[in-house]
Amino acid sequence: MGMGMKIVVSDKGKEKGKSKGSIVSNVGSSSSSRAKMKLWMVRATTSVLLWTCFVQLTTLGDVWGPRVLKGWPSCFSQESPMDLKLPSAVSVPARVLPPKRVYKNNGYLVVSCNGGLNQMRSADIFDVDHFITSLRDEVRILKELPPRLKKRVELGRVYTMAPVSWSDISYYRNQILPLIQKYKVLHLNRTDARLANNGQPSEIQKLRCRVNFSALRFTTQIEELGRRVVKLLRQKGPFLVLHLRYEMDMLAFSGCTQGCNSEEVEELTRMRYAYPWWKEKIINSDLKRKDGLCPLTPEETALALRALDIDPNFQIYIAAGEIYGGERRMASVAEAYPKLVRKETLLNPEDLRFFQNHSSQMAALDYLVSLESDIFIPTYDGNMAKVVEGHRRYLGYKKTILLDRRLLVDLIDRYTAGSMGWDEFSTAVKLAHAHRLGQATRRVVIPDRPKEEDYFYSNPQECLQLDEPLNGI
Repeated sequence: MGMGMKIVVSDKGKEKGKSKGSIVSNVGSSSSSRAKMKLWMVRATTSVLLWTCFVQLTTLGDVWGPRVLKGWPSCFSQESPMDLKLPSAVSVPARVLPPKRVYKNNGYLVVSCNGGLNQMRSADIFDVDHFITSLRDEVRILKELPPRLKKRVELGRVYTMAPVSWSDISYYRNQILPLIQKYKVLHLNRTDARLANNGQPSEIQKLRCRVNFSALRFTTQIEELGRRVVKLLRQKGPFLVLHLRYEMDMLAFSGCTQGCNSEEVEELTRMRYAYPWWKEKIINSDLKRKDGLCPLTPEETALALRALDIDPNFQIYIAAGEIYGGERRMASVAEAYPKLVRKETLLNPEDLRFFQNHSSQMAALDYLVSLESDIFIPTYDGNMAKVVEGHRRYLGYKKTILLDRRLLVDLIDRYTAGSMGWDEFSTAVKLAHAHRLGQATRRVVIPDRPKEEDYFYSNPQECLQLDEPLNGI
């Protein structure tokens, strides 16, 4: 950002050890062995050169993957090298990592992540080393402060603040930067929704995309398992990911109890009152639902999918935690779409053993599958749904059906009450969502009400390769 600061992140993972190999060989001293000596030298030099090339190609494989190394024999592959054909020519870039940025250091910015998606980002699910190295041409990121400053922070001698929400770059340049220069260490204790969605310099917006969709990469274990789940689904045909936000905590805190029986309503209410930090206690579920502020129920979701003519033979992958009400509430979805799957049904318990007690890691797995799906449908516009929407736009406008909940519940109530037939209902649902498929649109800008704008990360229009102008909403 041109501020000359260093950012400190924490990483609880262990540093990978590095080892150097050595070649030891005994050589005789007699003159008759000189020819053997020369032959050995040639072989040793050749071995070193080949080893160097191998290491470079292996390193490049992390960045370029199959596009560069496709077809090359691998010591980790089950296939025989004799079955693979080497490409006649491979174009390998001379540099893998971006150059380090050189600048005057104004101080250190310590960042604490909080809330929703940010909890995922601080829960040991991201490749920290990749994050640091991939952004080193923009900003120097450290895992911990230098010893002297680290001691100051441990003693509590650090300036801490929460930046003003939805601020533009001038705020950070004119107010935050002087504080960094003054105190040398500035701790931002909240970072969610702090940078404005709109009106930022193009290079800043593109950097945000680079951070969100490139620098933030899940750990190798999560990435590999995600690819495995996608492969299993692809083997059986197209699949739709349904981000069904109908978990117990979601319903308790939102107060949305449509379709729940009296005991369930009491249980959800008790849970809400049990958390003193949750200030909204008395909630009118019916009014909130009619305003479109509740996640769709499984029953409502099944009707919406059918009205949109989603093929019953599609695999429906449920990206969610445990659905409140279990099989009883999922019966209508399962009846309409028999090929209902979850990560728990696709994988063996052993595959998920290290993930079971880590909800963020399970959510990260669902995120990867959501990116690769033929269709992605969220039933509530939470943080994960918004970022998946933006990431799919960034990857080339994969179909994402953004359900208009306020309109849908009205149409569903009219259909179930008998005042609207199925054909009329289905036609109305299709018309309402004809332009809600994740295609290129302009972000909504509301200067005086930034909370009601479209989030940048759900529609990063400045980063998209457009063949034609954006349409208005």
